Amino acid sequence: MRLRALFTMLAAAGLLILTGGLPSLAQQARQPQPQPQQRSLFQLFWQQPQQPQAVQRQRQRVAPVVRRRPAAPVVVRDDPVIPKVDVAHHILVIGDSLANLLADGLEEAIEDRPDLAVIAKAKPDSGLVRNDFHDWPRVATELVAADAKIGLGVMMVGLNDRQAIREGDTVHEPLSPRWLELYRERINAVAQVFAARRIPLIWVGAPPVQNARLSADLVTFNEQYRQQVERAGGQYVDLWGAFVDAENRYAAMGPDVSGQPARLRLGDGIHFTAVGARKAAHFVDVLVRRMFEPGTEGSVIALPVSPETGAPINPELQPGGIERLIDQMVAGLPVISLPAALQAKPAAGPILPLTGTAGPGEQALLVSIPEARGRGEIAGQLDRIFGEGVLPEPKPGRMDDHRWPR
Repeated sequence: MRLRALFTMLAAAGLLILTGGLPSLAQQARQPQPQPQQRSLFQLFWQQPQQPQAVQRQRQRVAPVVRRRPAAPVVVRDDPVIPKVDVAHHILVIGDSLANLLADGLEEAIEDRPDLAVIAKAKPDSGLVRNDFHDWPRVATELVAADAKIGLGVMMVGLNDRQAIREGDTVHEPLSPRWLELYRERINAVAQVFAARRIPLIWVGAPPVQNARLSADLVTFNEQYRQQVERAGGQYVDLWGAFVDAENRYAAMGPDVSGQPARLRLGDGIHFTAVGARKAAHFVDVLVRRMFEPGTEGSVIALPVSPETGAPINPELQPGGIERLIDQMVAGLPVISLPAALQAKPAAGPILPLTGTAGPGEQALLVSIPEARGRGEIAGQLDRIFGEGVLPEPKPGRMDDHRWPR
């Protein structure tokens, strides 16, 4: 019994030594211990190191990915953004069906000028002959009076004017002398509507058409337009050369405003295509841009003319007016006499003959070969030069002296 008690005490002491004593037991008692496993005798005397417990790491929360909305794409426009500007001038376009197409082309031509606007008031079947159907002088007067912003008038007629003009009970055939006289009066009546209000007028001539007889009459019409409009202070635009070929004949195809070949006329042989209307408007657009420069206000006026003669009223604009104005300006100035050395030279001086018989004591500047022969050195030089082809020796200082150094 004593041996067993001794053996038990020795075993307990060894166990205390191996486990670190009472404090270690107390510390182990405070910590939660896993369920004891059944240990063998070997494990009682030889303590194995405990396996480290796996520490469960807390998963770190990742902030959610915030997707940014993509920026709006930058849109690059080919056409420039034109700032909005109040319309300062209206361009009134009147006439027949060709004038209607001309207004479309002109509106496209001035897209970059927001201060200008095209007012199309053309009537397709109108002209200057049938004033009972459409009286253009009266209509133009009403249009100009109703719109104070009209700064330019554009007129284009002629297609419907190959008709007789009735004067009372008399009927005048187209292009007869009296017919042309009445026709010129109606052209002048339209021009005076704009001249009376000092509004510039551009009269566009009719282009050639496929019908040869109508084209021949349009040539006469255009000449009347040019004469009357220029007398009234307006400007005439000739479209004929822009719509013919190299032989001055009607051409449906031709270069557009950019120089590329395109179809300019419709199948009827009269009216413009959209490209043709833009080309016709180009010649008007050139004058429009000269009249209405950007930033100018009310600087374009028509010259005042006499309603009877159509000539300018201003004295300096009449024939010889500039000369008379200069004479008036210098009338009160004193006359300055020039010295004898600065006075004008005579138109011709004394005549000096280059050939001929020399007078006594004179020597001719030139002599002929027969006269020079027999005179010694002169004859010898001529024989050597023209007969033998031997040039004379150069003299010092003369142009044929090429010796170097001199």
